Amino acid sequence: MRALLQRLHARMGDFWWYSLMLFCACRAADLLNAFVGLWLVPKYVEPSELGAVMPLTQFANFLAIPAAAFANAFRNEVSRLSIERRFGQLKTLMRGVFVATAVFLFVAIVVARLMMPLLLERIRIVEGSLGVVMIAVSLIGAISPIYSNALQALKKFKAQSAINIIGAPVRLVVMLIAMPFRALTGYFVGQASVPSFNILASVVALKKELSVPAERYWSRDTFKKFSALIVLFLVWGGINGMYSLVESTIIRQRLPDLDSAGYYMASRFSEIATYLFAAVNLALFPLAADLAKDHHGRRMLVLKAIVANVAFCALVGVASCAFGRQALGLLPHGDEYAAYWWAIPWLTAISAVASVQGFYVTAEIAAGRFGFMKWFLPIDIAYVALLLFVTGFGYFIDWFPASWAQFFSLHNVRSLDTMLWWMTAASVVKCGCCVVAMSRKRVA
Repeated sequence: MRALLQRLHARMGDFWWYSLMLFCACRAADLLNAFVGLWLVPKYVEPSELGAVMPLTQFANFLAIPAAAFANAFRNEVSRLSIERRFGQLKTLMRGVFVATAVFLFVAIVVARLMMPLLLERIRIVEGSLGVVMIAVSLIGAISPIYSNALQALKKFKAQSAINIIGAPVRLVVMLIAMPFRALTGYFVGQASVPSFNILASVVALKKELSVPAERYWSRDTFKKFSALIVLFLVWGGINGMYSLVESTIIRQRLPDLDSAGYYMASRFSEIATYLFAAVNLALFPLAADLAKDHHGRRMLVLKAIVANVAFCALVGVASCAFGRQALGLLPHGDEYAAYWWAIPWLTAISAVASVQGFYVTAEIAAGRFGFMKWFLPIDIAYVALLLFVTGFGYFIDWFPASWAQFFSLHNVRSLDTMLWWMTAASVVKCGCCVVAMSRKRVA
């Protein structure tokens, strides 16, 4: 059997072999995650509050932006130190993560203190304990990639697969214990349990590599080298975080409770379309970094990933058209959600379009190239500004010409389908920019 697997590995190549391994591991875990998202959450969270899960999740991600910027800035460096087997310096770098966490914690507490009451008011939720829990979720979730990146760079995909498989039952057990007491708070406690487990398990998996004595890593040149990179990721993460937070908050704030709940349930099914993307993207980063290091082109690698993922999304879309209504009807409160089956293939198509930009950005960051930010950030800023104006133009209607007011009124977000049109337009524009960028030069 081992010899057969080795021959299969040689025939498939590293990229598809590791992608398949991670896909199988992640999908085994997703059987439990699907139970959580499609059954446990709608069972304990009432339809009137279910639509608040998405904006609360995005707010937790927004709080994590400083920590995520730090993690992303050192993602390539963790890969470099791992590939070059400089484990003493890698150990020092990881220790620095915990020092930086203290600063991130202070920032997150201040931001949560200022913004949390405003957010809860707009999404119609009253649950005081959420603030502390979401700070924990945001910080732990942002720090966890530092350790998984080390496993990824060392191509310890077996360890990553095992961690993904075991992490799902851990999350399920925590949620089963916590959610009956306070549904939304218990949900986010469960969310925090997965990255906490990932950190501990990654340290165990890296025990051999990190058992060496720590070596000097931090210096004036190091801080100078990465300060600009951290600022780049702060800007990039801040704009992306605002993009996601505004989008999900508008869905909850501007739409009826049932529409926002229907969006949540449809998105749980359409998330199946991202399963292959997540696995392939994990394998793509270290392999793209290796190609960039050797000055080899990465465009064919990116195109293979895009074609495979779009084909997978097409299969999910066809299946959701055929069985979406029946599947939604089987869930708790399913008779209320079944009418939103049409949103599943639509969101699946959006995921397929968004995956193009996801693969492209991953390959560019793996090569240490950030030119895409020159056009990504203006697009995201324009999208957020337009959404805010369209949904809140009534406050400023006297300031605008009549033609502008008519445009805003015509394109206002009144129902889930109007919001999905806005999401589709933004994804198509960014996808088109990625296609143009890849066609004009080699991704190298």
